[in-house]
Amino acid sequence: MQSELNGVVEPVDEGLPLRSLFLFGLQHVLVMAASPITAVFLVSKALGFSDAVTVSLISATFFVCGLGSMLQSFGPKGFGARLPFVMVPGGAPIAIFLAIAQQTDIQTAVGAVIVTALFYFLALPVFRRLLRYFPPIVVGTMLLLVSVNLVRIYGVTITGKPGSEGFAAPVEVGLALITIILTVAAARVFSGTLQRLAVMLGLVGGALVALAIGHMDLSGVFIGPVIAVPQLFPFGMPKFDLIAAIPLIVFSIISMAEATGQTIATAEIVGRRGDAHAIVPSTIRGDALMSLVGGLFGTSLIITSGENVGIVRATGVKSRYVTAMAGAILVLIALFAPIGRMATALPEAVVGGTAVIVFSIIGVIGIDLLRRVDLREHGPMFTLAAALSMGLLPILVPGVYSQFPQWTQMILGNGLAAGTITAVVVNAIFSHWGQAGRSEIAAAPLQSTTQGASE
Repeated sequence: MQSELNGVVEPVDEGLPLRSLFLFGLQHVLVMAASPITAVFLVSKALGFSDAVTVSLISATFFVCGLGSMLQSFGPKGFGARLPFVMVPGGAPIAIFLAIAQQTDIQTAVGAVIVTALFYFLALPVFRRLLRYFPPIVVGTMLLLVSVNLVRIYGVTITGKPGSEGFAAPVEVGLALITIILTVAAARVFSGTLQRLAVMLGLVGGALVALAIGHMDLSGVFIGPVIAVPQLFPFGMPKFDLIAAIPLIVFSIISMAEATGQTIATAEIVGRRGDAHAIVPSTIRGDALMSLVGGLFGTSLIITSGENVGIVRATGVKSRYVTAMAGAILVLIALFAPIGRMATALPEAVVGGTAVIVFSIIGVIGIDLLRRVDLREHGPMFTLAAALSMGLLPILVPGVYSQFPQWTQMILGNGLAAGTITAVVVNAIFSHWGQAGRSEIAAAPLQSTTQGASE
């Protein structure tokens, strides 16, 4: 359904030719594919799953991510934002999911996902009243921290962990740099559709280089079954332990804040008219529903991703039907086992190189929001400084809070969580108790600060 205003279809509701939909949708898939693959590999390796279980779990994760991407894009009955979103298993919830599984068992971890999904619905009415605490200074800071954190995470994908065998191998770093260079070159050399596909072209080019130098193995792609059907409760019936679920429940509150920033930023980027804050509850309901479905299929929380925000900005293609197509492609990948195995064959360095440049664009979006705030005023200046201090410290110095109690590590040790909470609190202090010289723009809704730019 396309919403019209004065007979003009908004860019976000614009229909595209099927070929363009497929190509742009495929680009979103290629960029976000690293998240479900990496998440499943991390859990499978840590818990000792067999190759068959790993491929099956990848299938289930792609399947739920695909359904979720279509849900967020179409937004039926208040479930989904009707914005160009994809859904992924986030890095932080995967780490918490894994910790719960290691401390208890996989059934309890799956039960914690289901409990947390239900908590989303219970907490949403209260959270809606807090949306005014997420003005541009908060959203911009959060996006900047998201960018730095994701670049750090995927930088390790390129180099491997420090101290490990083959750390920062020249061939791995070289493949990542080649992928980045090819992406930038495609954006500069081409125009029109090809320019908008620069990210995908860079990734494909990097993969071809890896294949040419013997660094990509496709021999196992067609070994095994052709059709993969995700199974409900692959680990047996979930176990429900409210105490074990507390870390994920705490994260869900942070996730709602992230969803708020992503929704508002994406609504601005695509030029969605109206109050962007009003869309946030629909985004969160979509996250809740797909996390519940994910739990039934044995995955961690499935949440709206900021990963594809960079793609939307880089391509200029704002249609939500593109991400709906991406969702359909993800479902097909989930059902066609060789495609899933081919996705696992992509060299980590190539995927990492693509991820680094895309996630850096997210940082640029955050900077664009921050430049609209008068940082010479004490309120915005100290809000940003305090948030970056609390947010960057655990990102740049891992383990800085390792000697603190476990419950404090869950918040302080998560740079994005610590930085976002700090930005909200400090901005609220200056806004409500504010000094005479504080900037009014810091407390203004995002929509009012960007209206002139989007018209």
